[in-house]
Amino acid sequence: MDLISLLQPFIPSWTSAELLLTYFGYLAIFGSFLPGKIVAGATLPDATHLNYSCNGLLQLFLLVLLLAAGVAAGLVSSTAIADRGLELLSATLIFSIVVTLLLYVTGRVSRHQGSSLKPHVSGNLIHDWWFGIQLNPQFMGIDLKFFFVRAGMLGWLLINLSVLAKSIEDGSLNRSMVLYQLFCTFYILDYFFHEEFMTSTWDIIAERLGFMLVFGDLVWIPFTFSIQGWWLLKNNVELTTAAVVANCIVFLMGYRIFRGANKQKHVFKKNPKSLIWGRPPKVIGGKLLASGYWGIARHCNYLGDLLLALSFSLPCGISSPVPYFYPIYLLILLIWRERRDEARCAEKYKDIWAEYCKVVPWRILPYVY
Repeated sequence: MDLISLLQPFIPSWTSAELLLTYFGYLAIFGSFLPGKIVAGATLPDATHLNYSCNGLLQLFLLVLLLAAGVAAGLVSSTAIADRGLELLSATLIFSIVVTLLLYVTGRVSRHQGSSLKPHVSGNLIHDWWFGIQLNPQFMGIDLKFFFVRAGMLGWLLINLSVLAKSIEDGSLNRSMVLYQLFCTFYILDYFFHEEFMTSTWDIIAERLGFMLVFGDLVWIPFTFSIQGWWLLKNNVELTTAAVVANCIVFLMGYRIFRGANKQKHVFKKNPKSLIWGRPPKVIGGKLLASGYWGIARHCNYLGDLLLALSFSLPCGISSPVPYFYPIYLLILLIWRERRDEARCAEKYKDIWAEYCKVVPWRILPYVY
């Protein structure tokens, strides 16, 4: 097999480009007009803040209904994404590169203007391209960071639904696929139900928008998070009842830690006097929460995230490392991010952070790391 034959499936067609642009167009248009809870974002360096319309769940339901109607009417195939997965992957990658280039250019231009977007230019081309220049770039009133995260999460669901339809079409549906689909669907629905929590995450309030976040949101989330579904399409895995129960326990533990930790942090930022597990919160230096999950480990939410990622892979069995690419990568990524977070917090909070580290000595997993 020659190189051209290997690359052929990755070459985007006009159909894949149309699917991608239609998807982004839907999110942009309906995201601007559908009703949703308005949530004030974190305070920016210029003392202003952005408002976010958290209508992602409504967008999700409407899009699924529209697609179901389209499939029923014969206007679109339920397996369109599964049939064109590699095309869509490369098309999305190209789109991410173009968007990053535009962000880089506009960021360079805006540094000469009095912009509330707060452009940051390090003078290092690679650094500014990778991490970005602008903190909160907007396009036609749309906050791009919030938009891209939403696009990635909803794209993950669409890929999974198409993979599910493909497995039904092929007659390969089994409880491994069902279990994987249930876990992911619940996780995605829960994400959009608690979408306002995203407005207080580090990605939104502190990370500049460059290739790292654009690629991560548009390519990495939907296509890497769905590796297990693609793998199960080609590999039959029959789980025992004991394996199903164990997998469910890992998922529930991960969800409880992940959602609980993020909710505690979000509520604390909105009202520092809110009770944590029925008690007044312990706060270090009047700023850092040391109660609940945040009194167990300084990045306890990462532990929940890792357990969830593992639960998405366990339905695939242990015959191949391929389905475990996501949790392994996530472990490396979160340790790297945790190190960056620690350095930033140490610089920002100084003595308060040192005191917090003494009170909460564990980084992610208590008594281990």
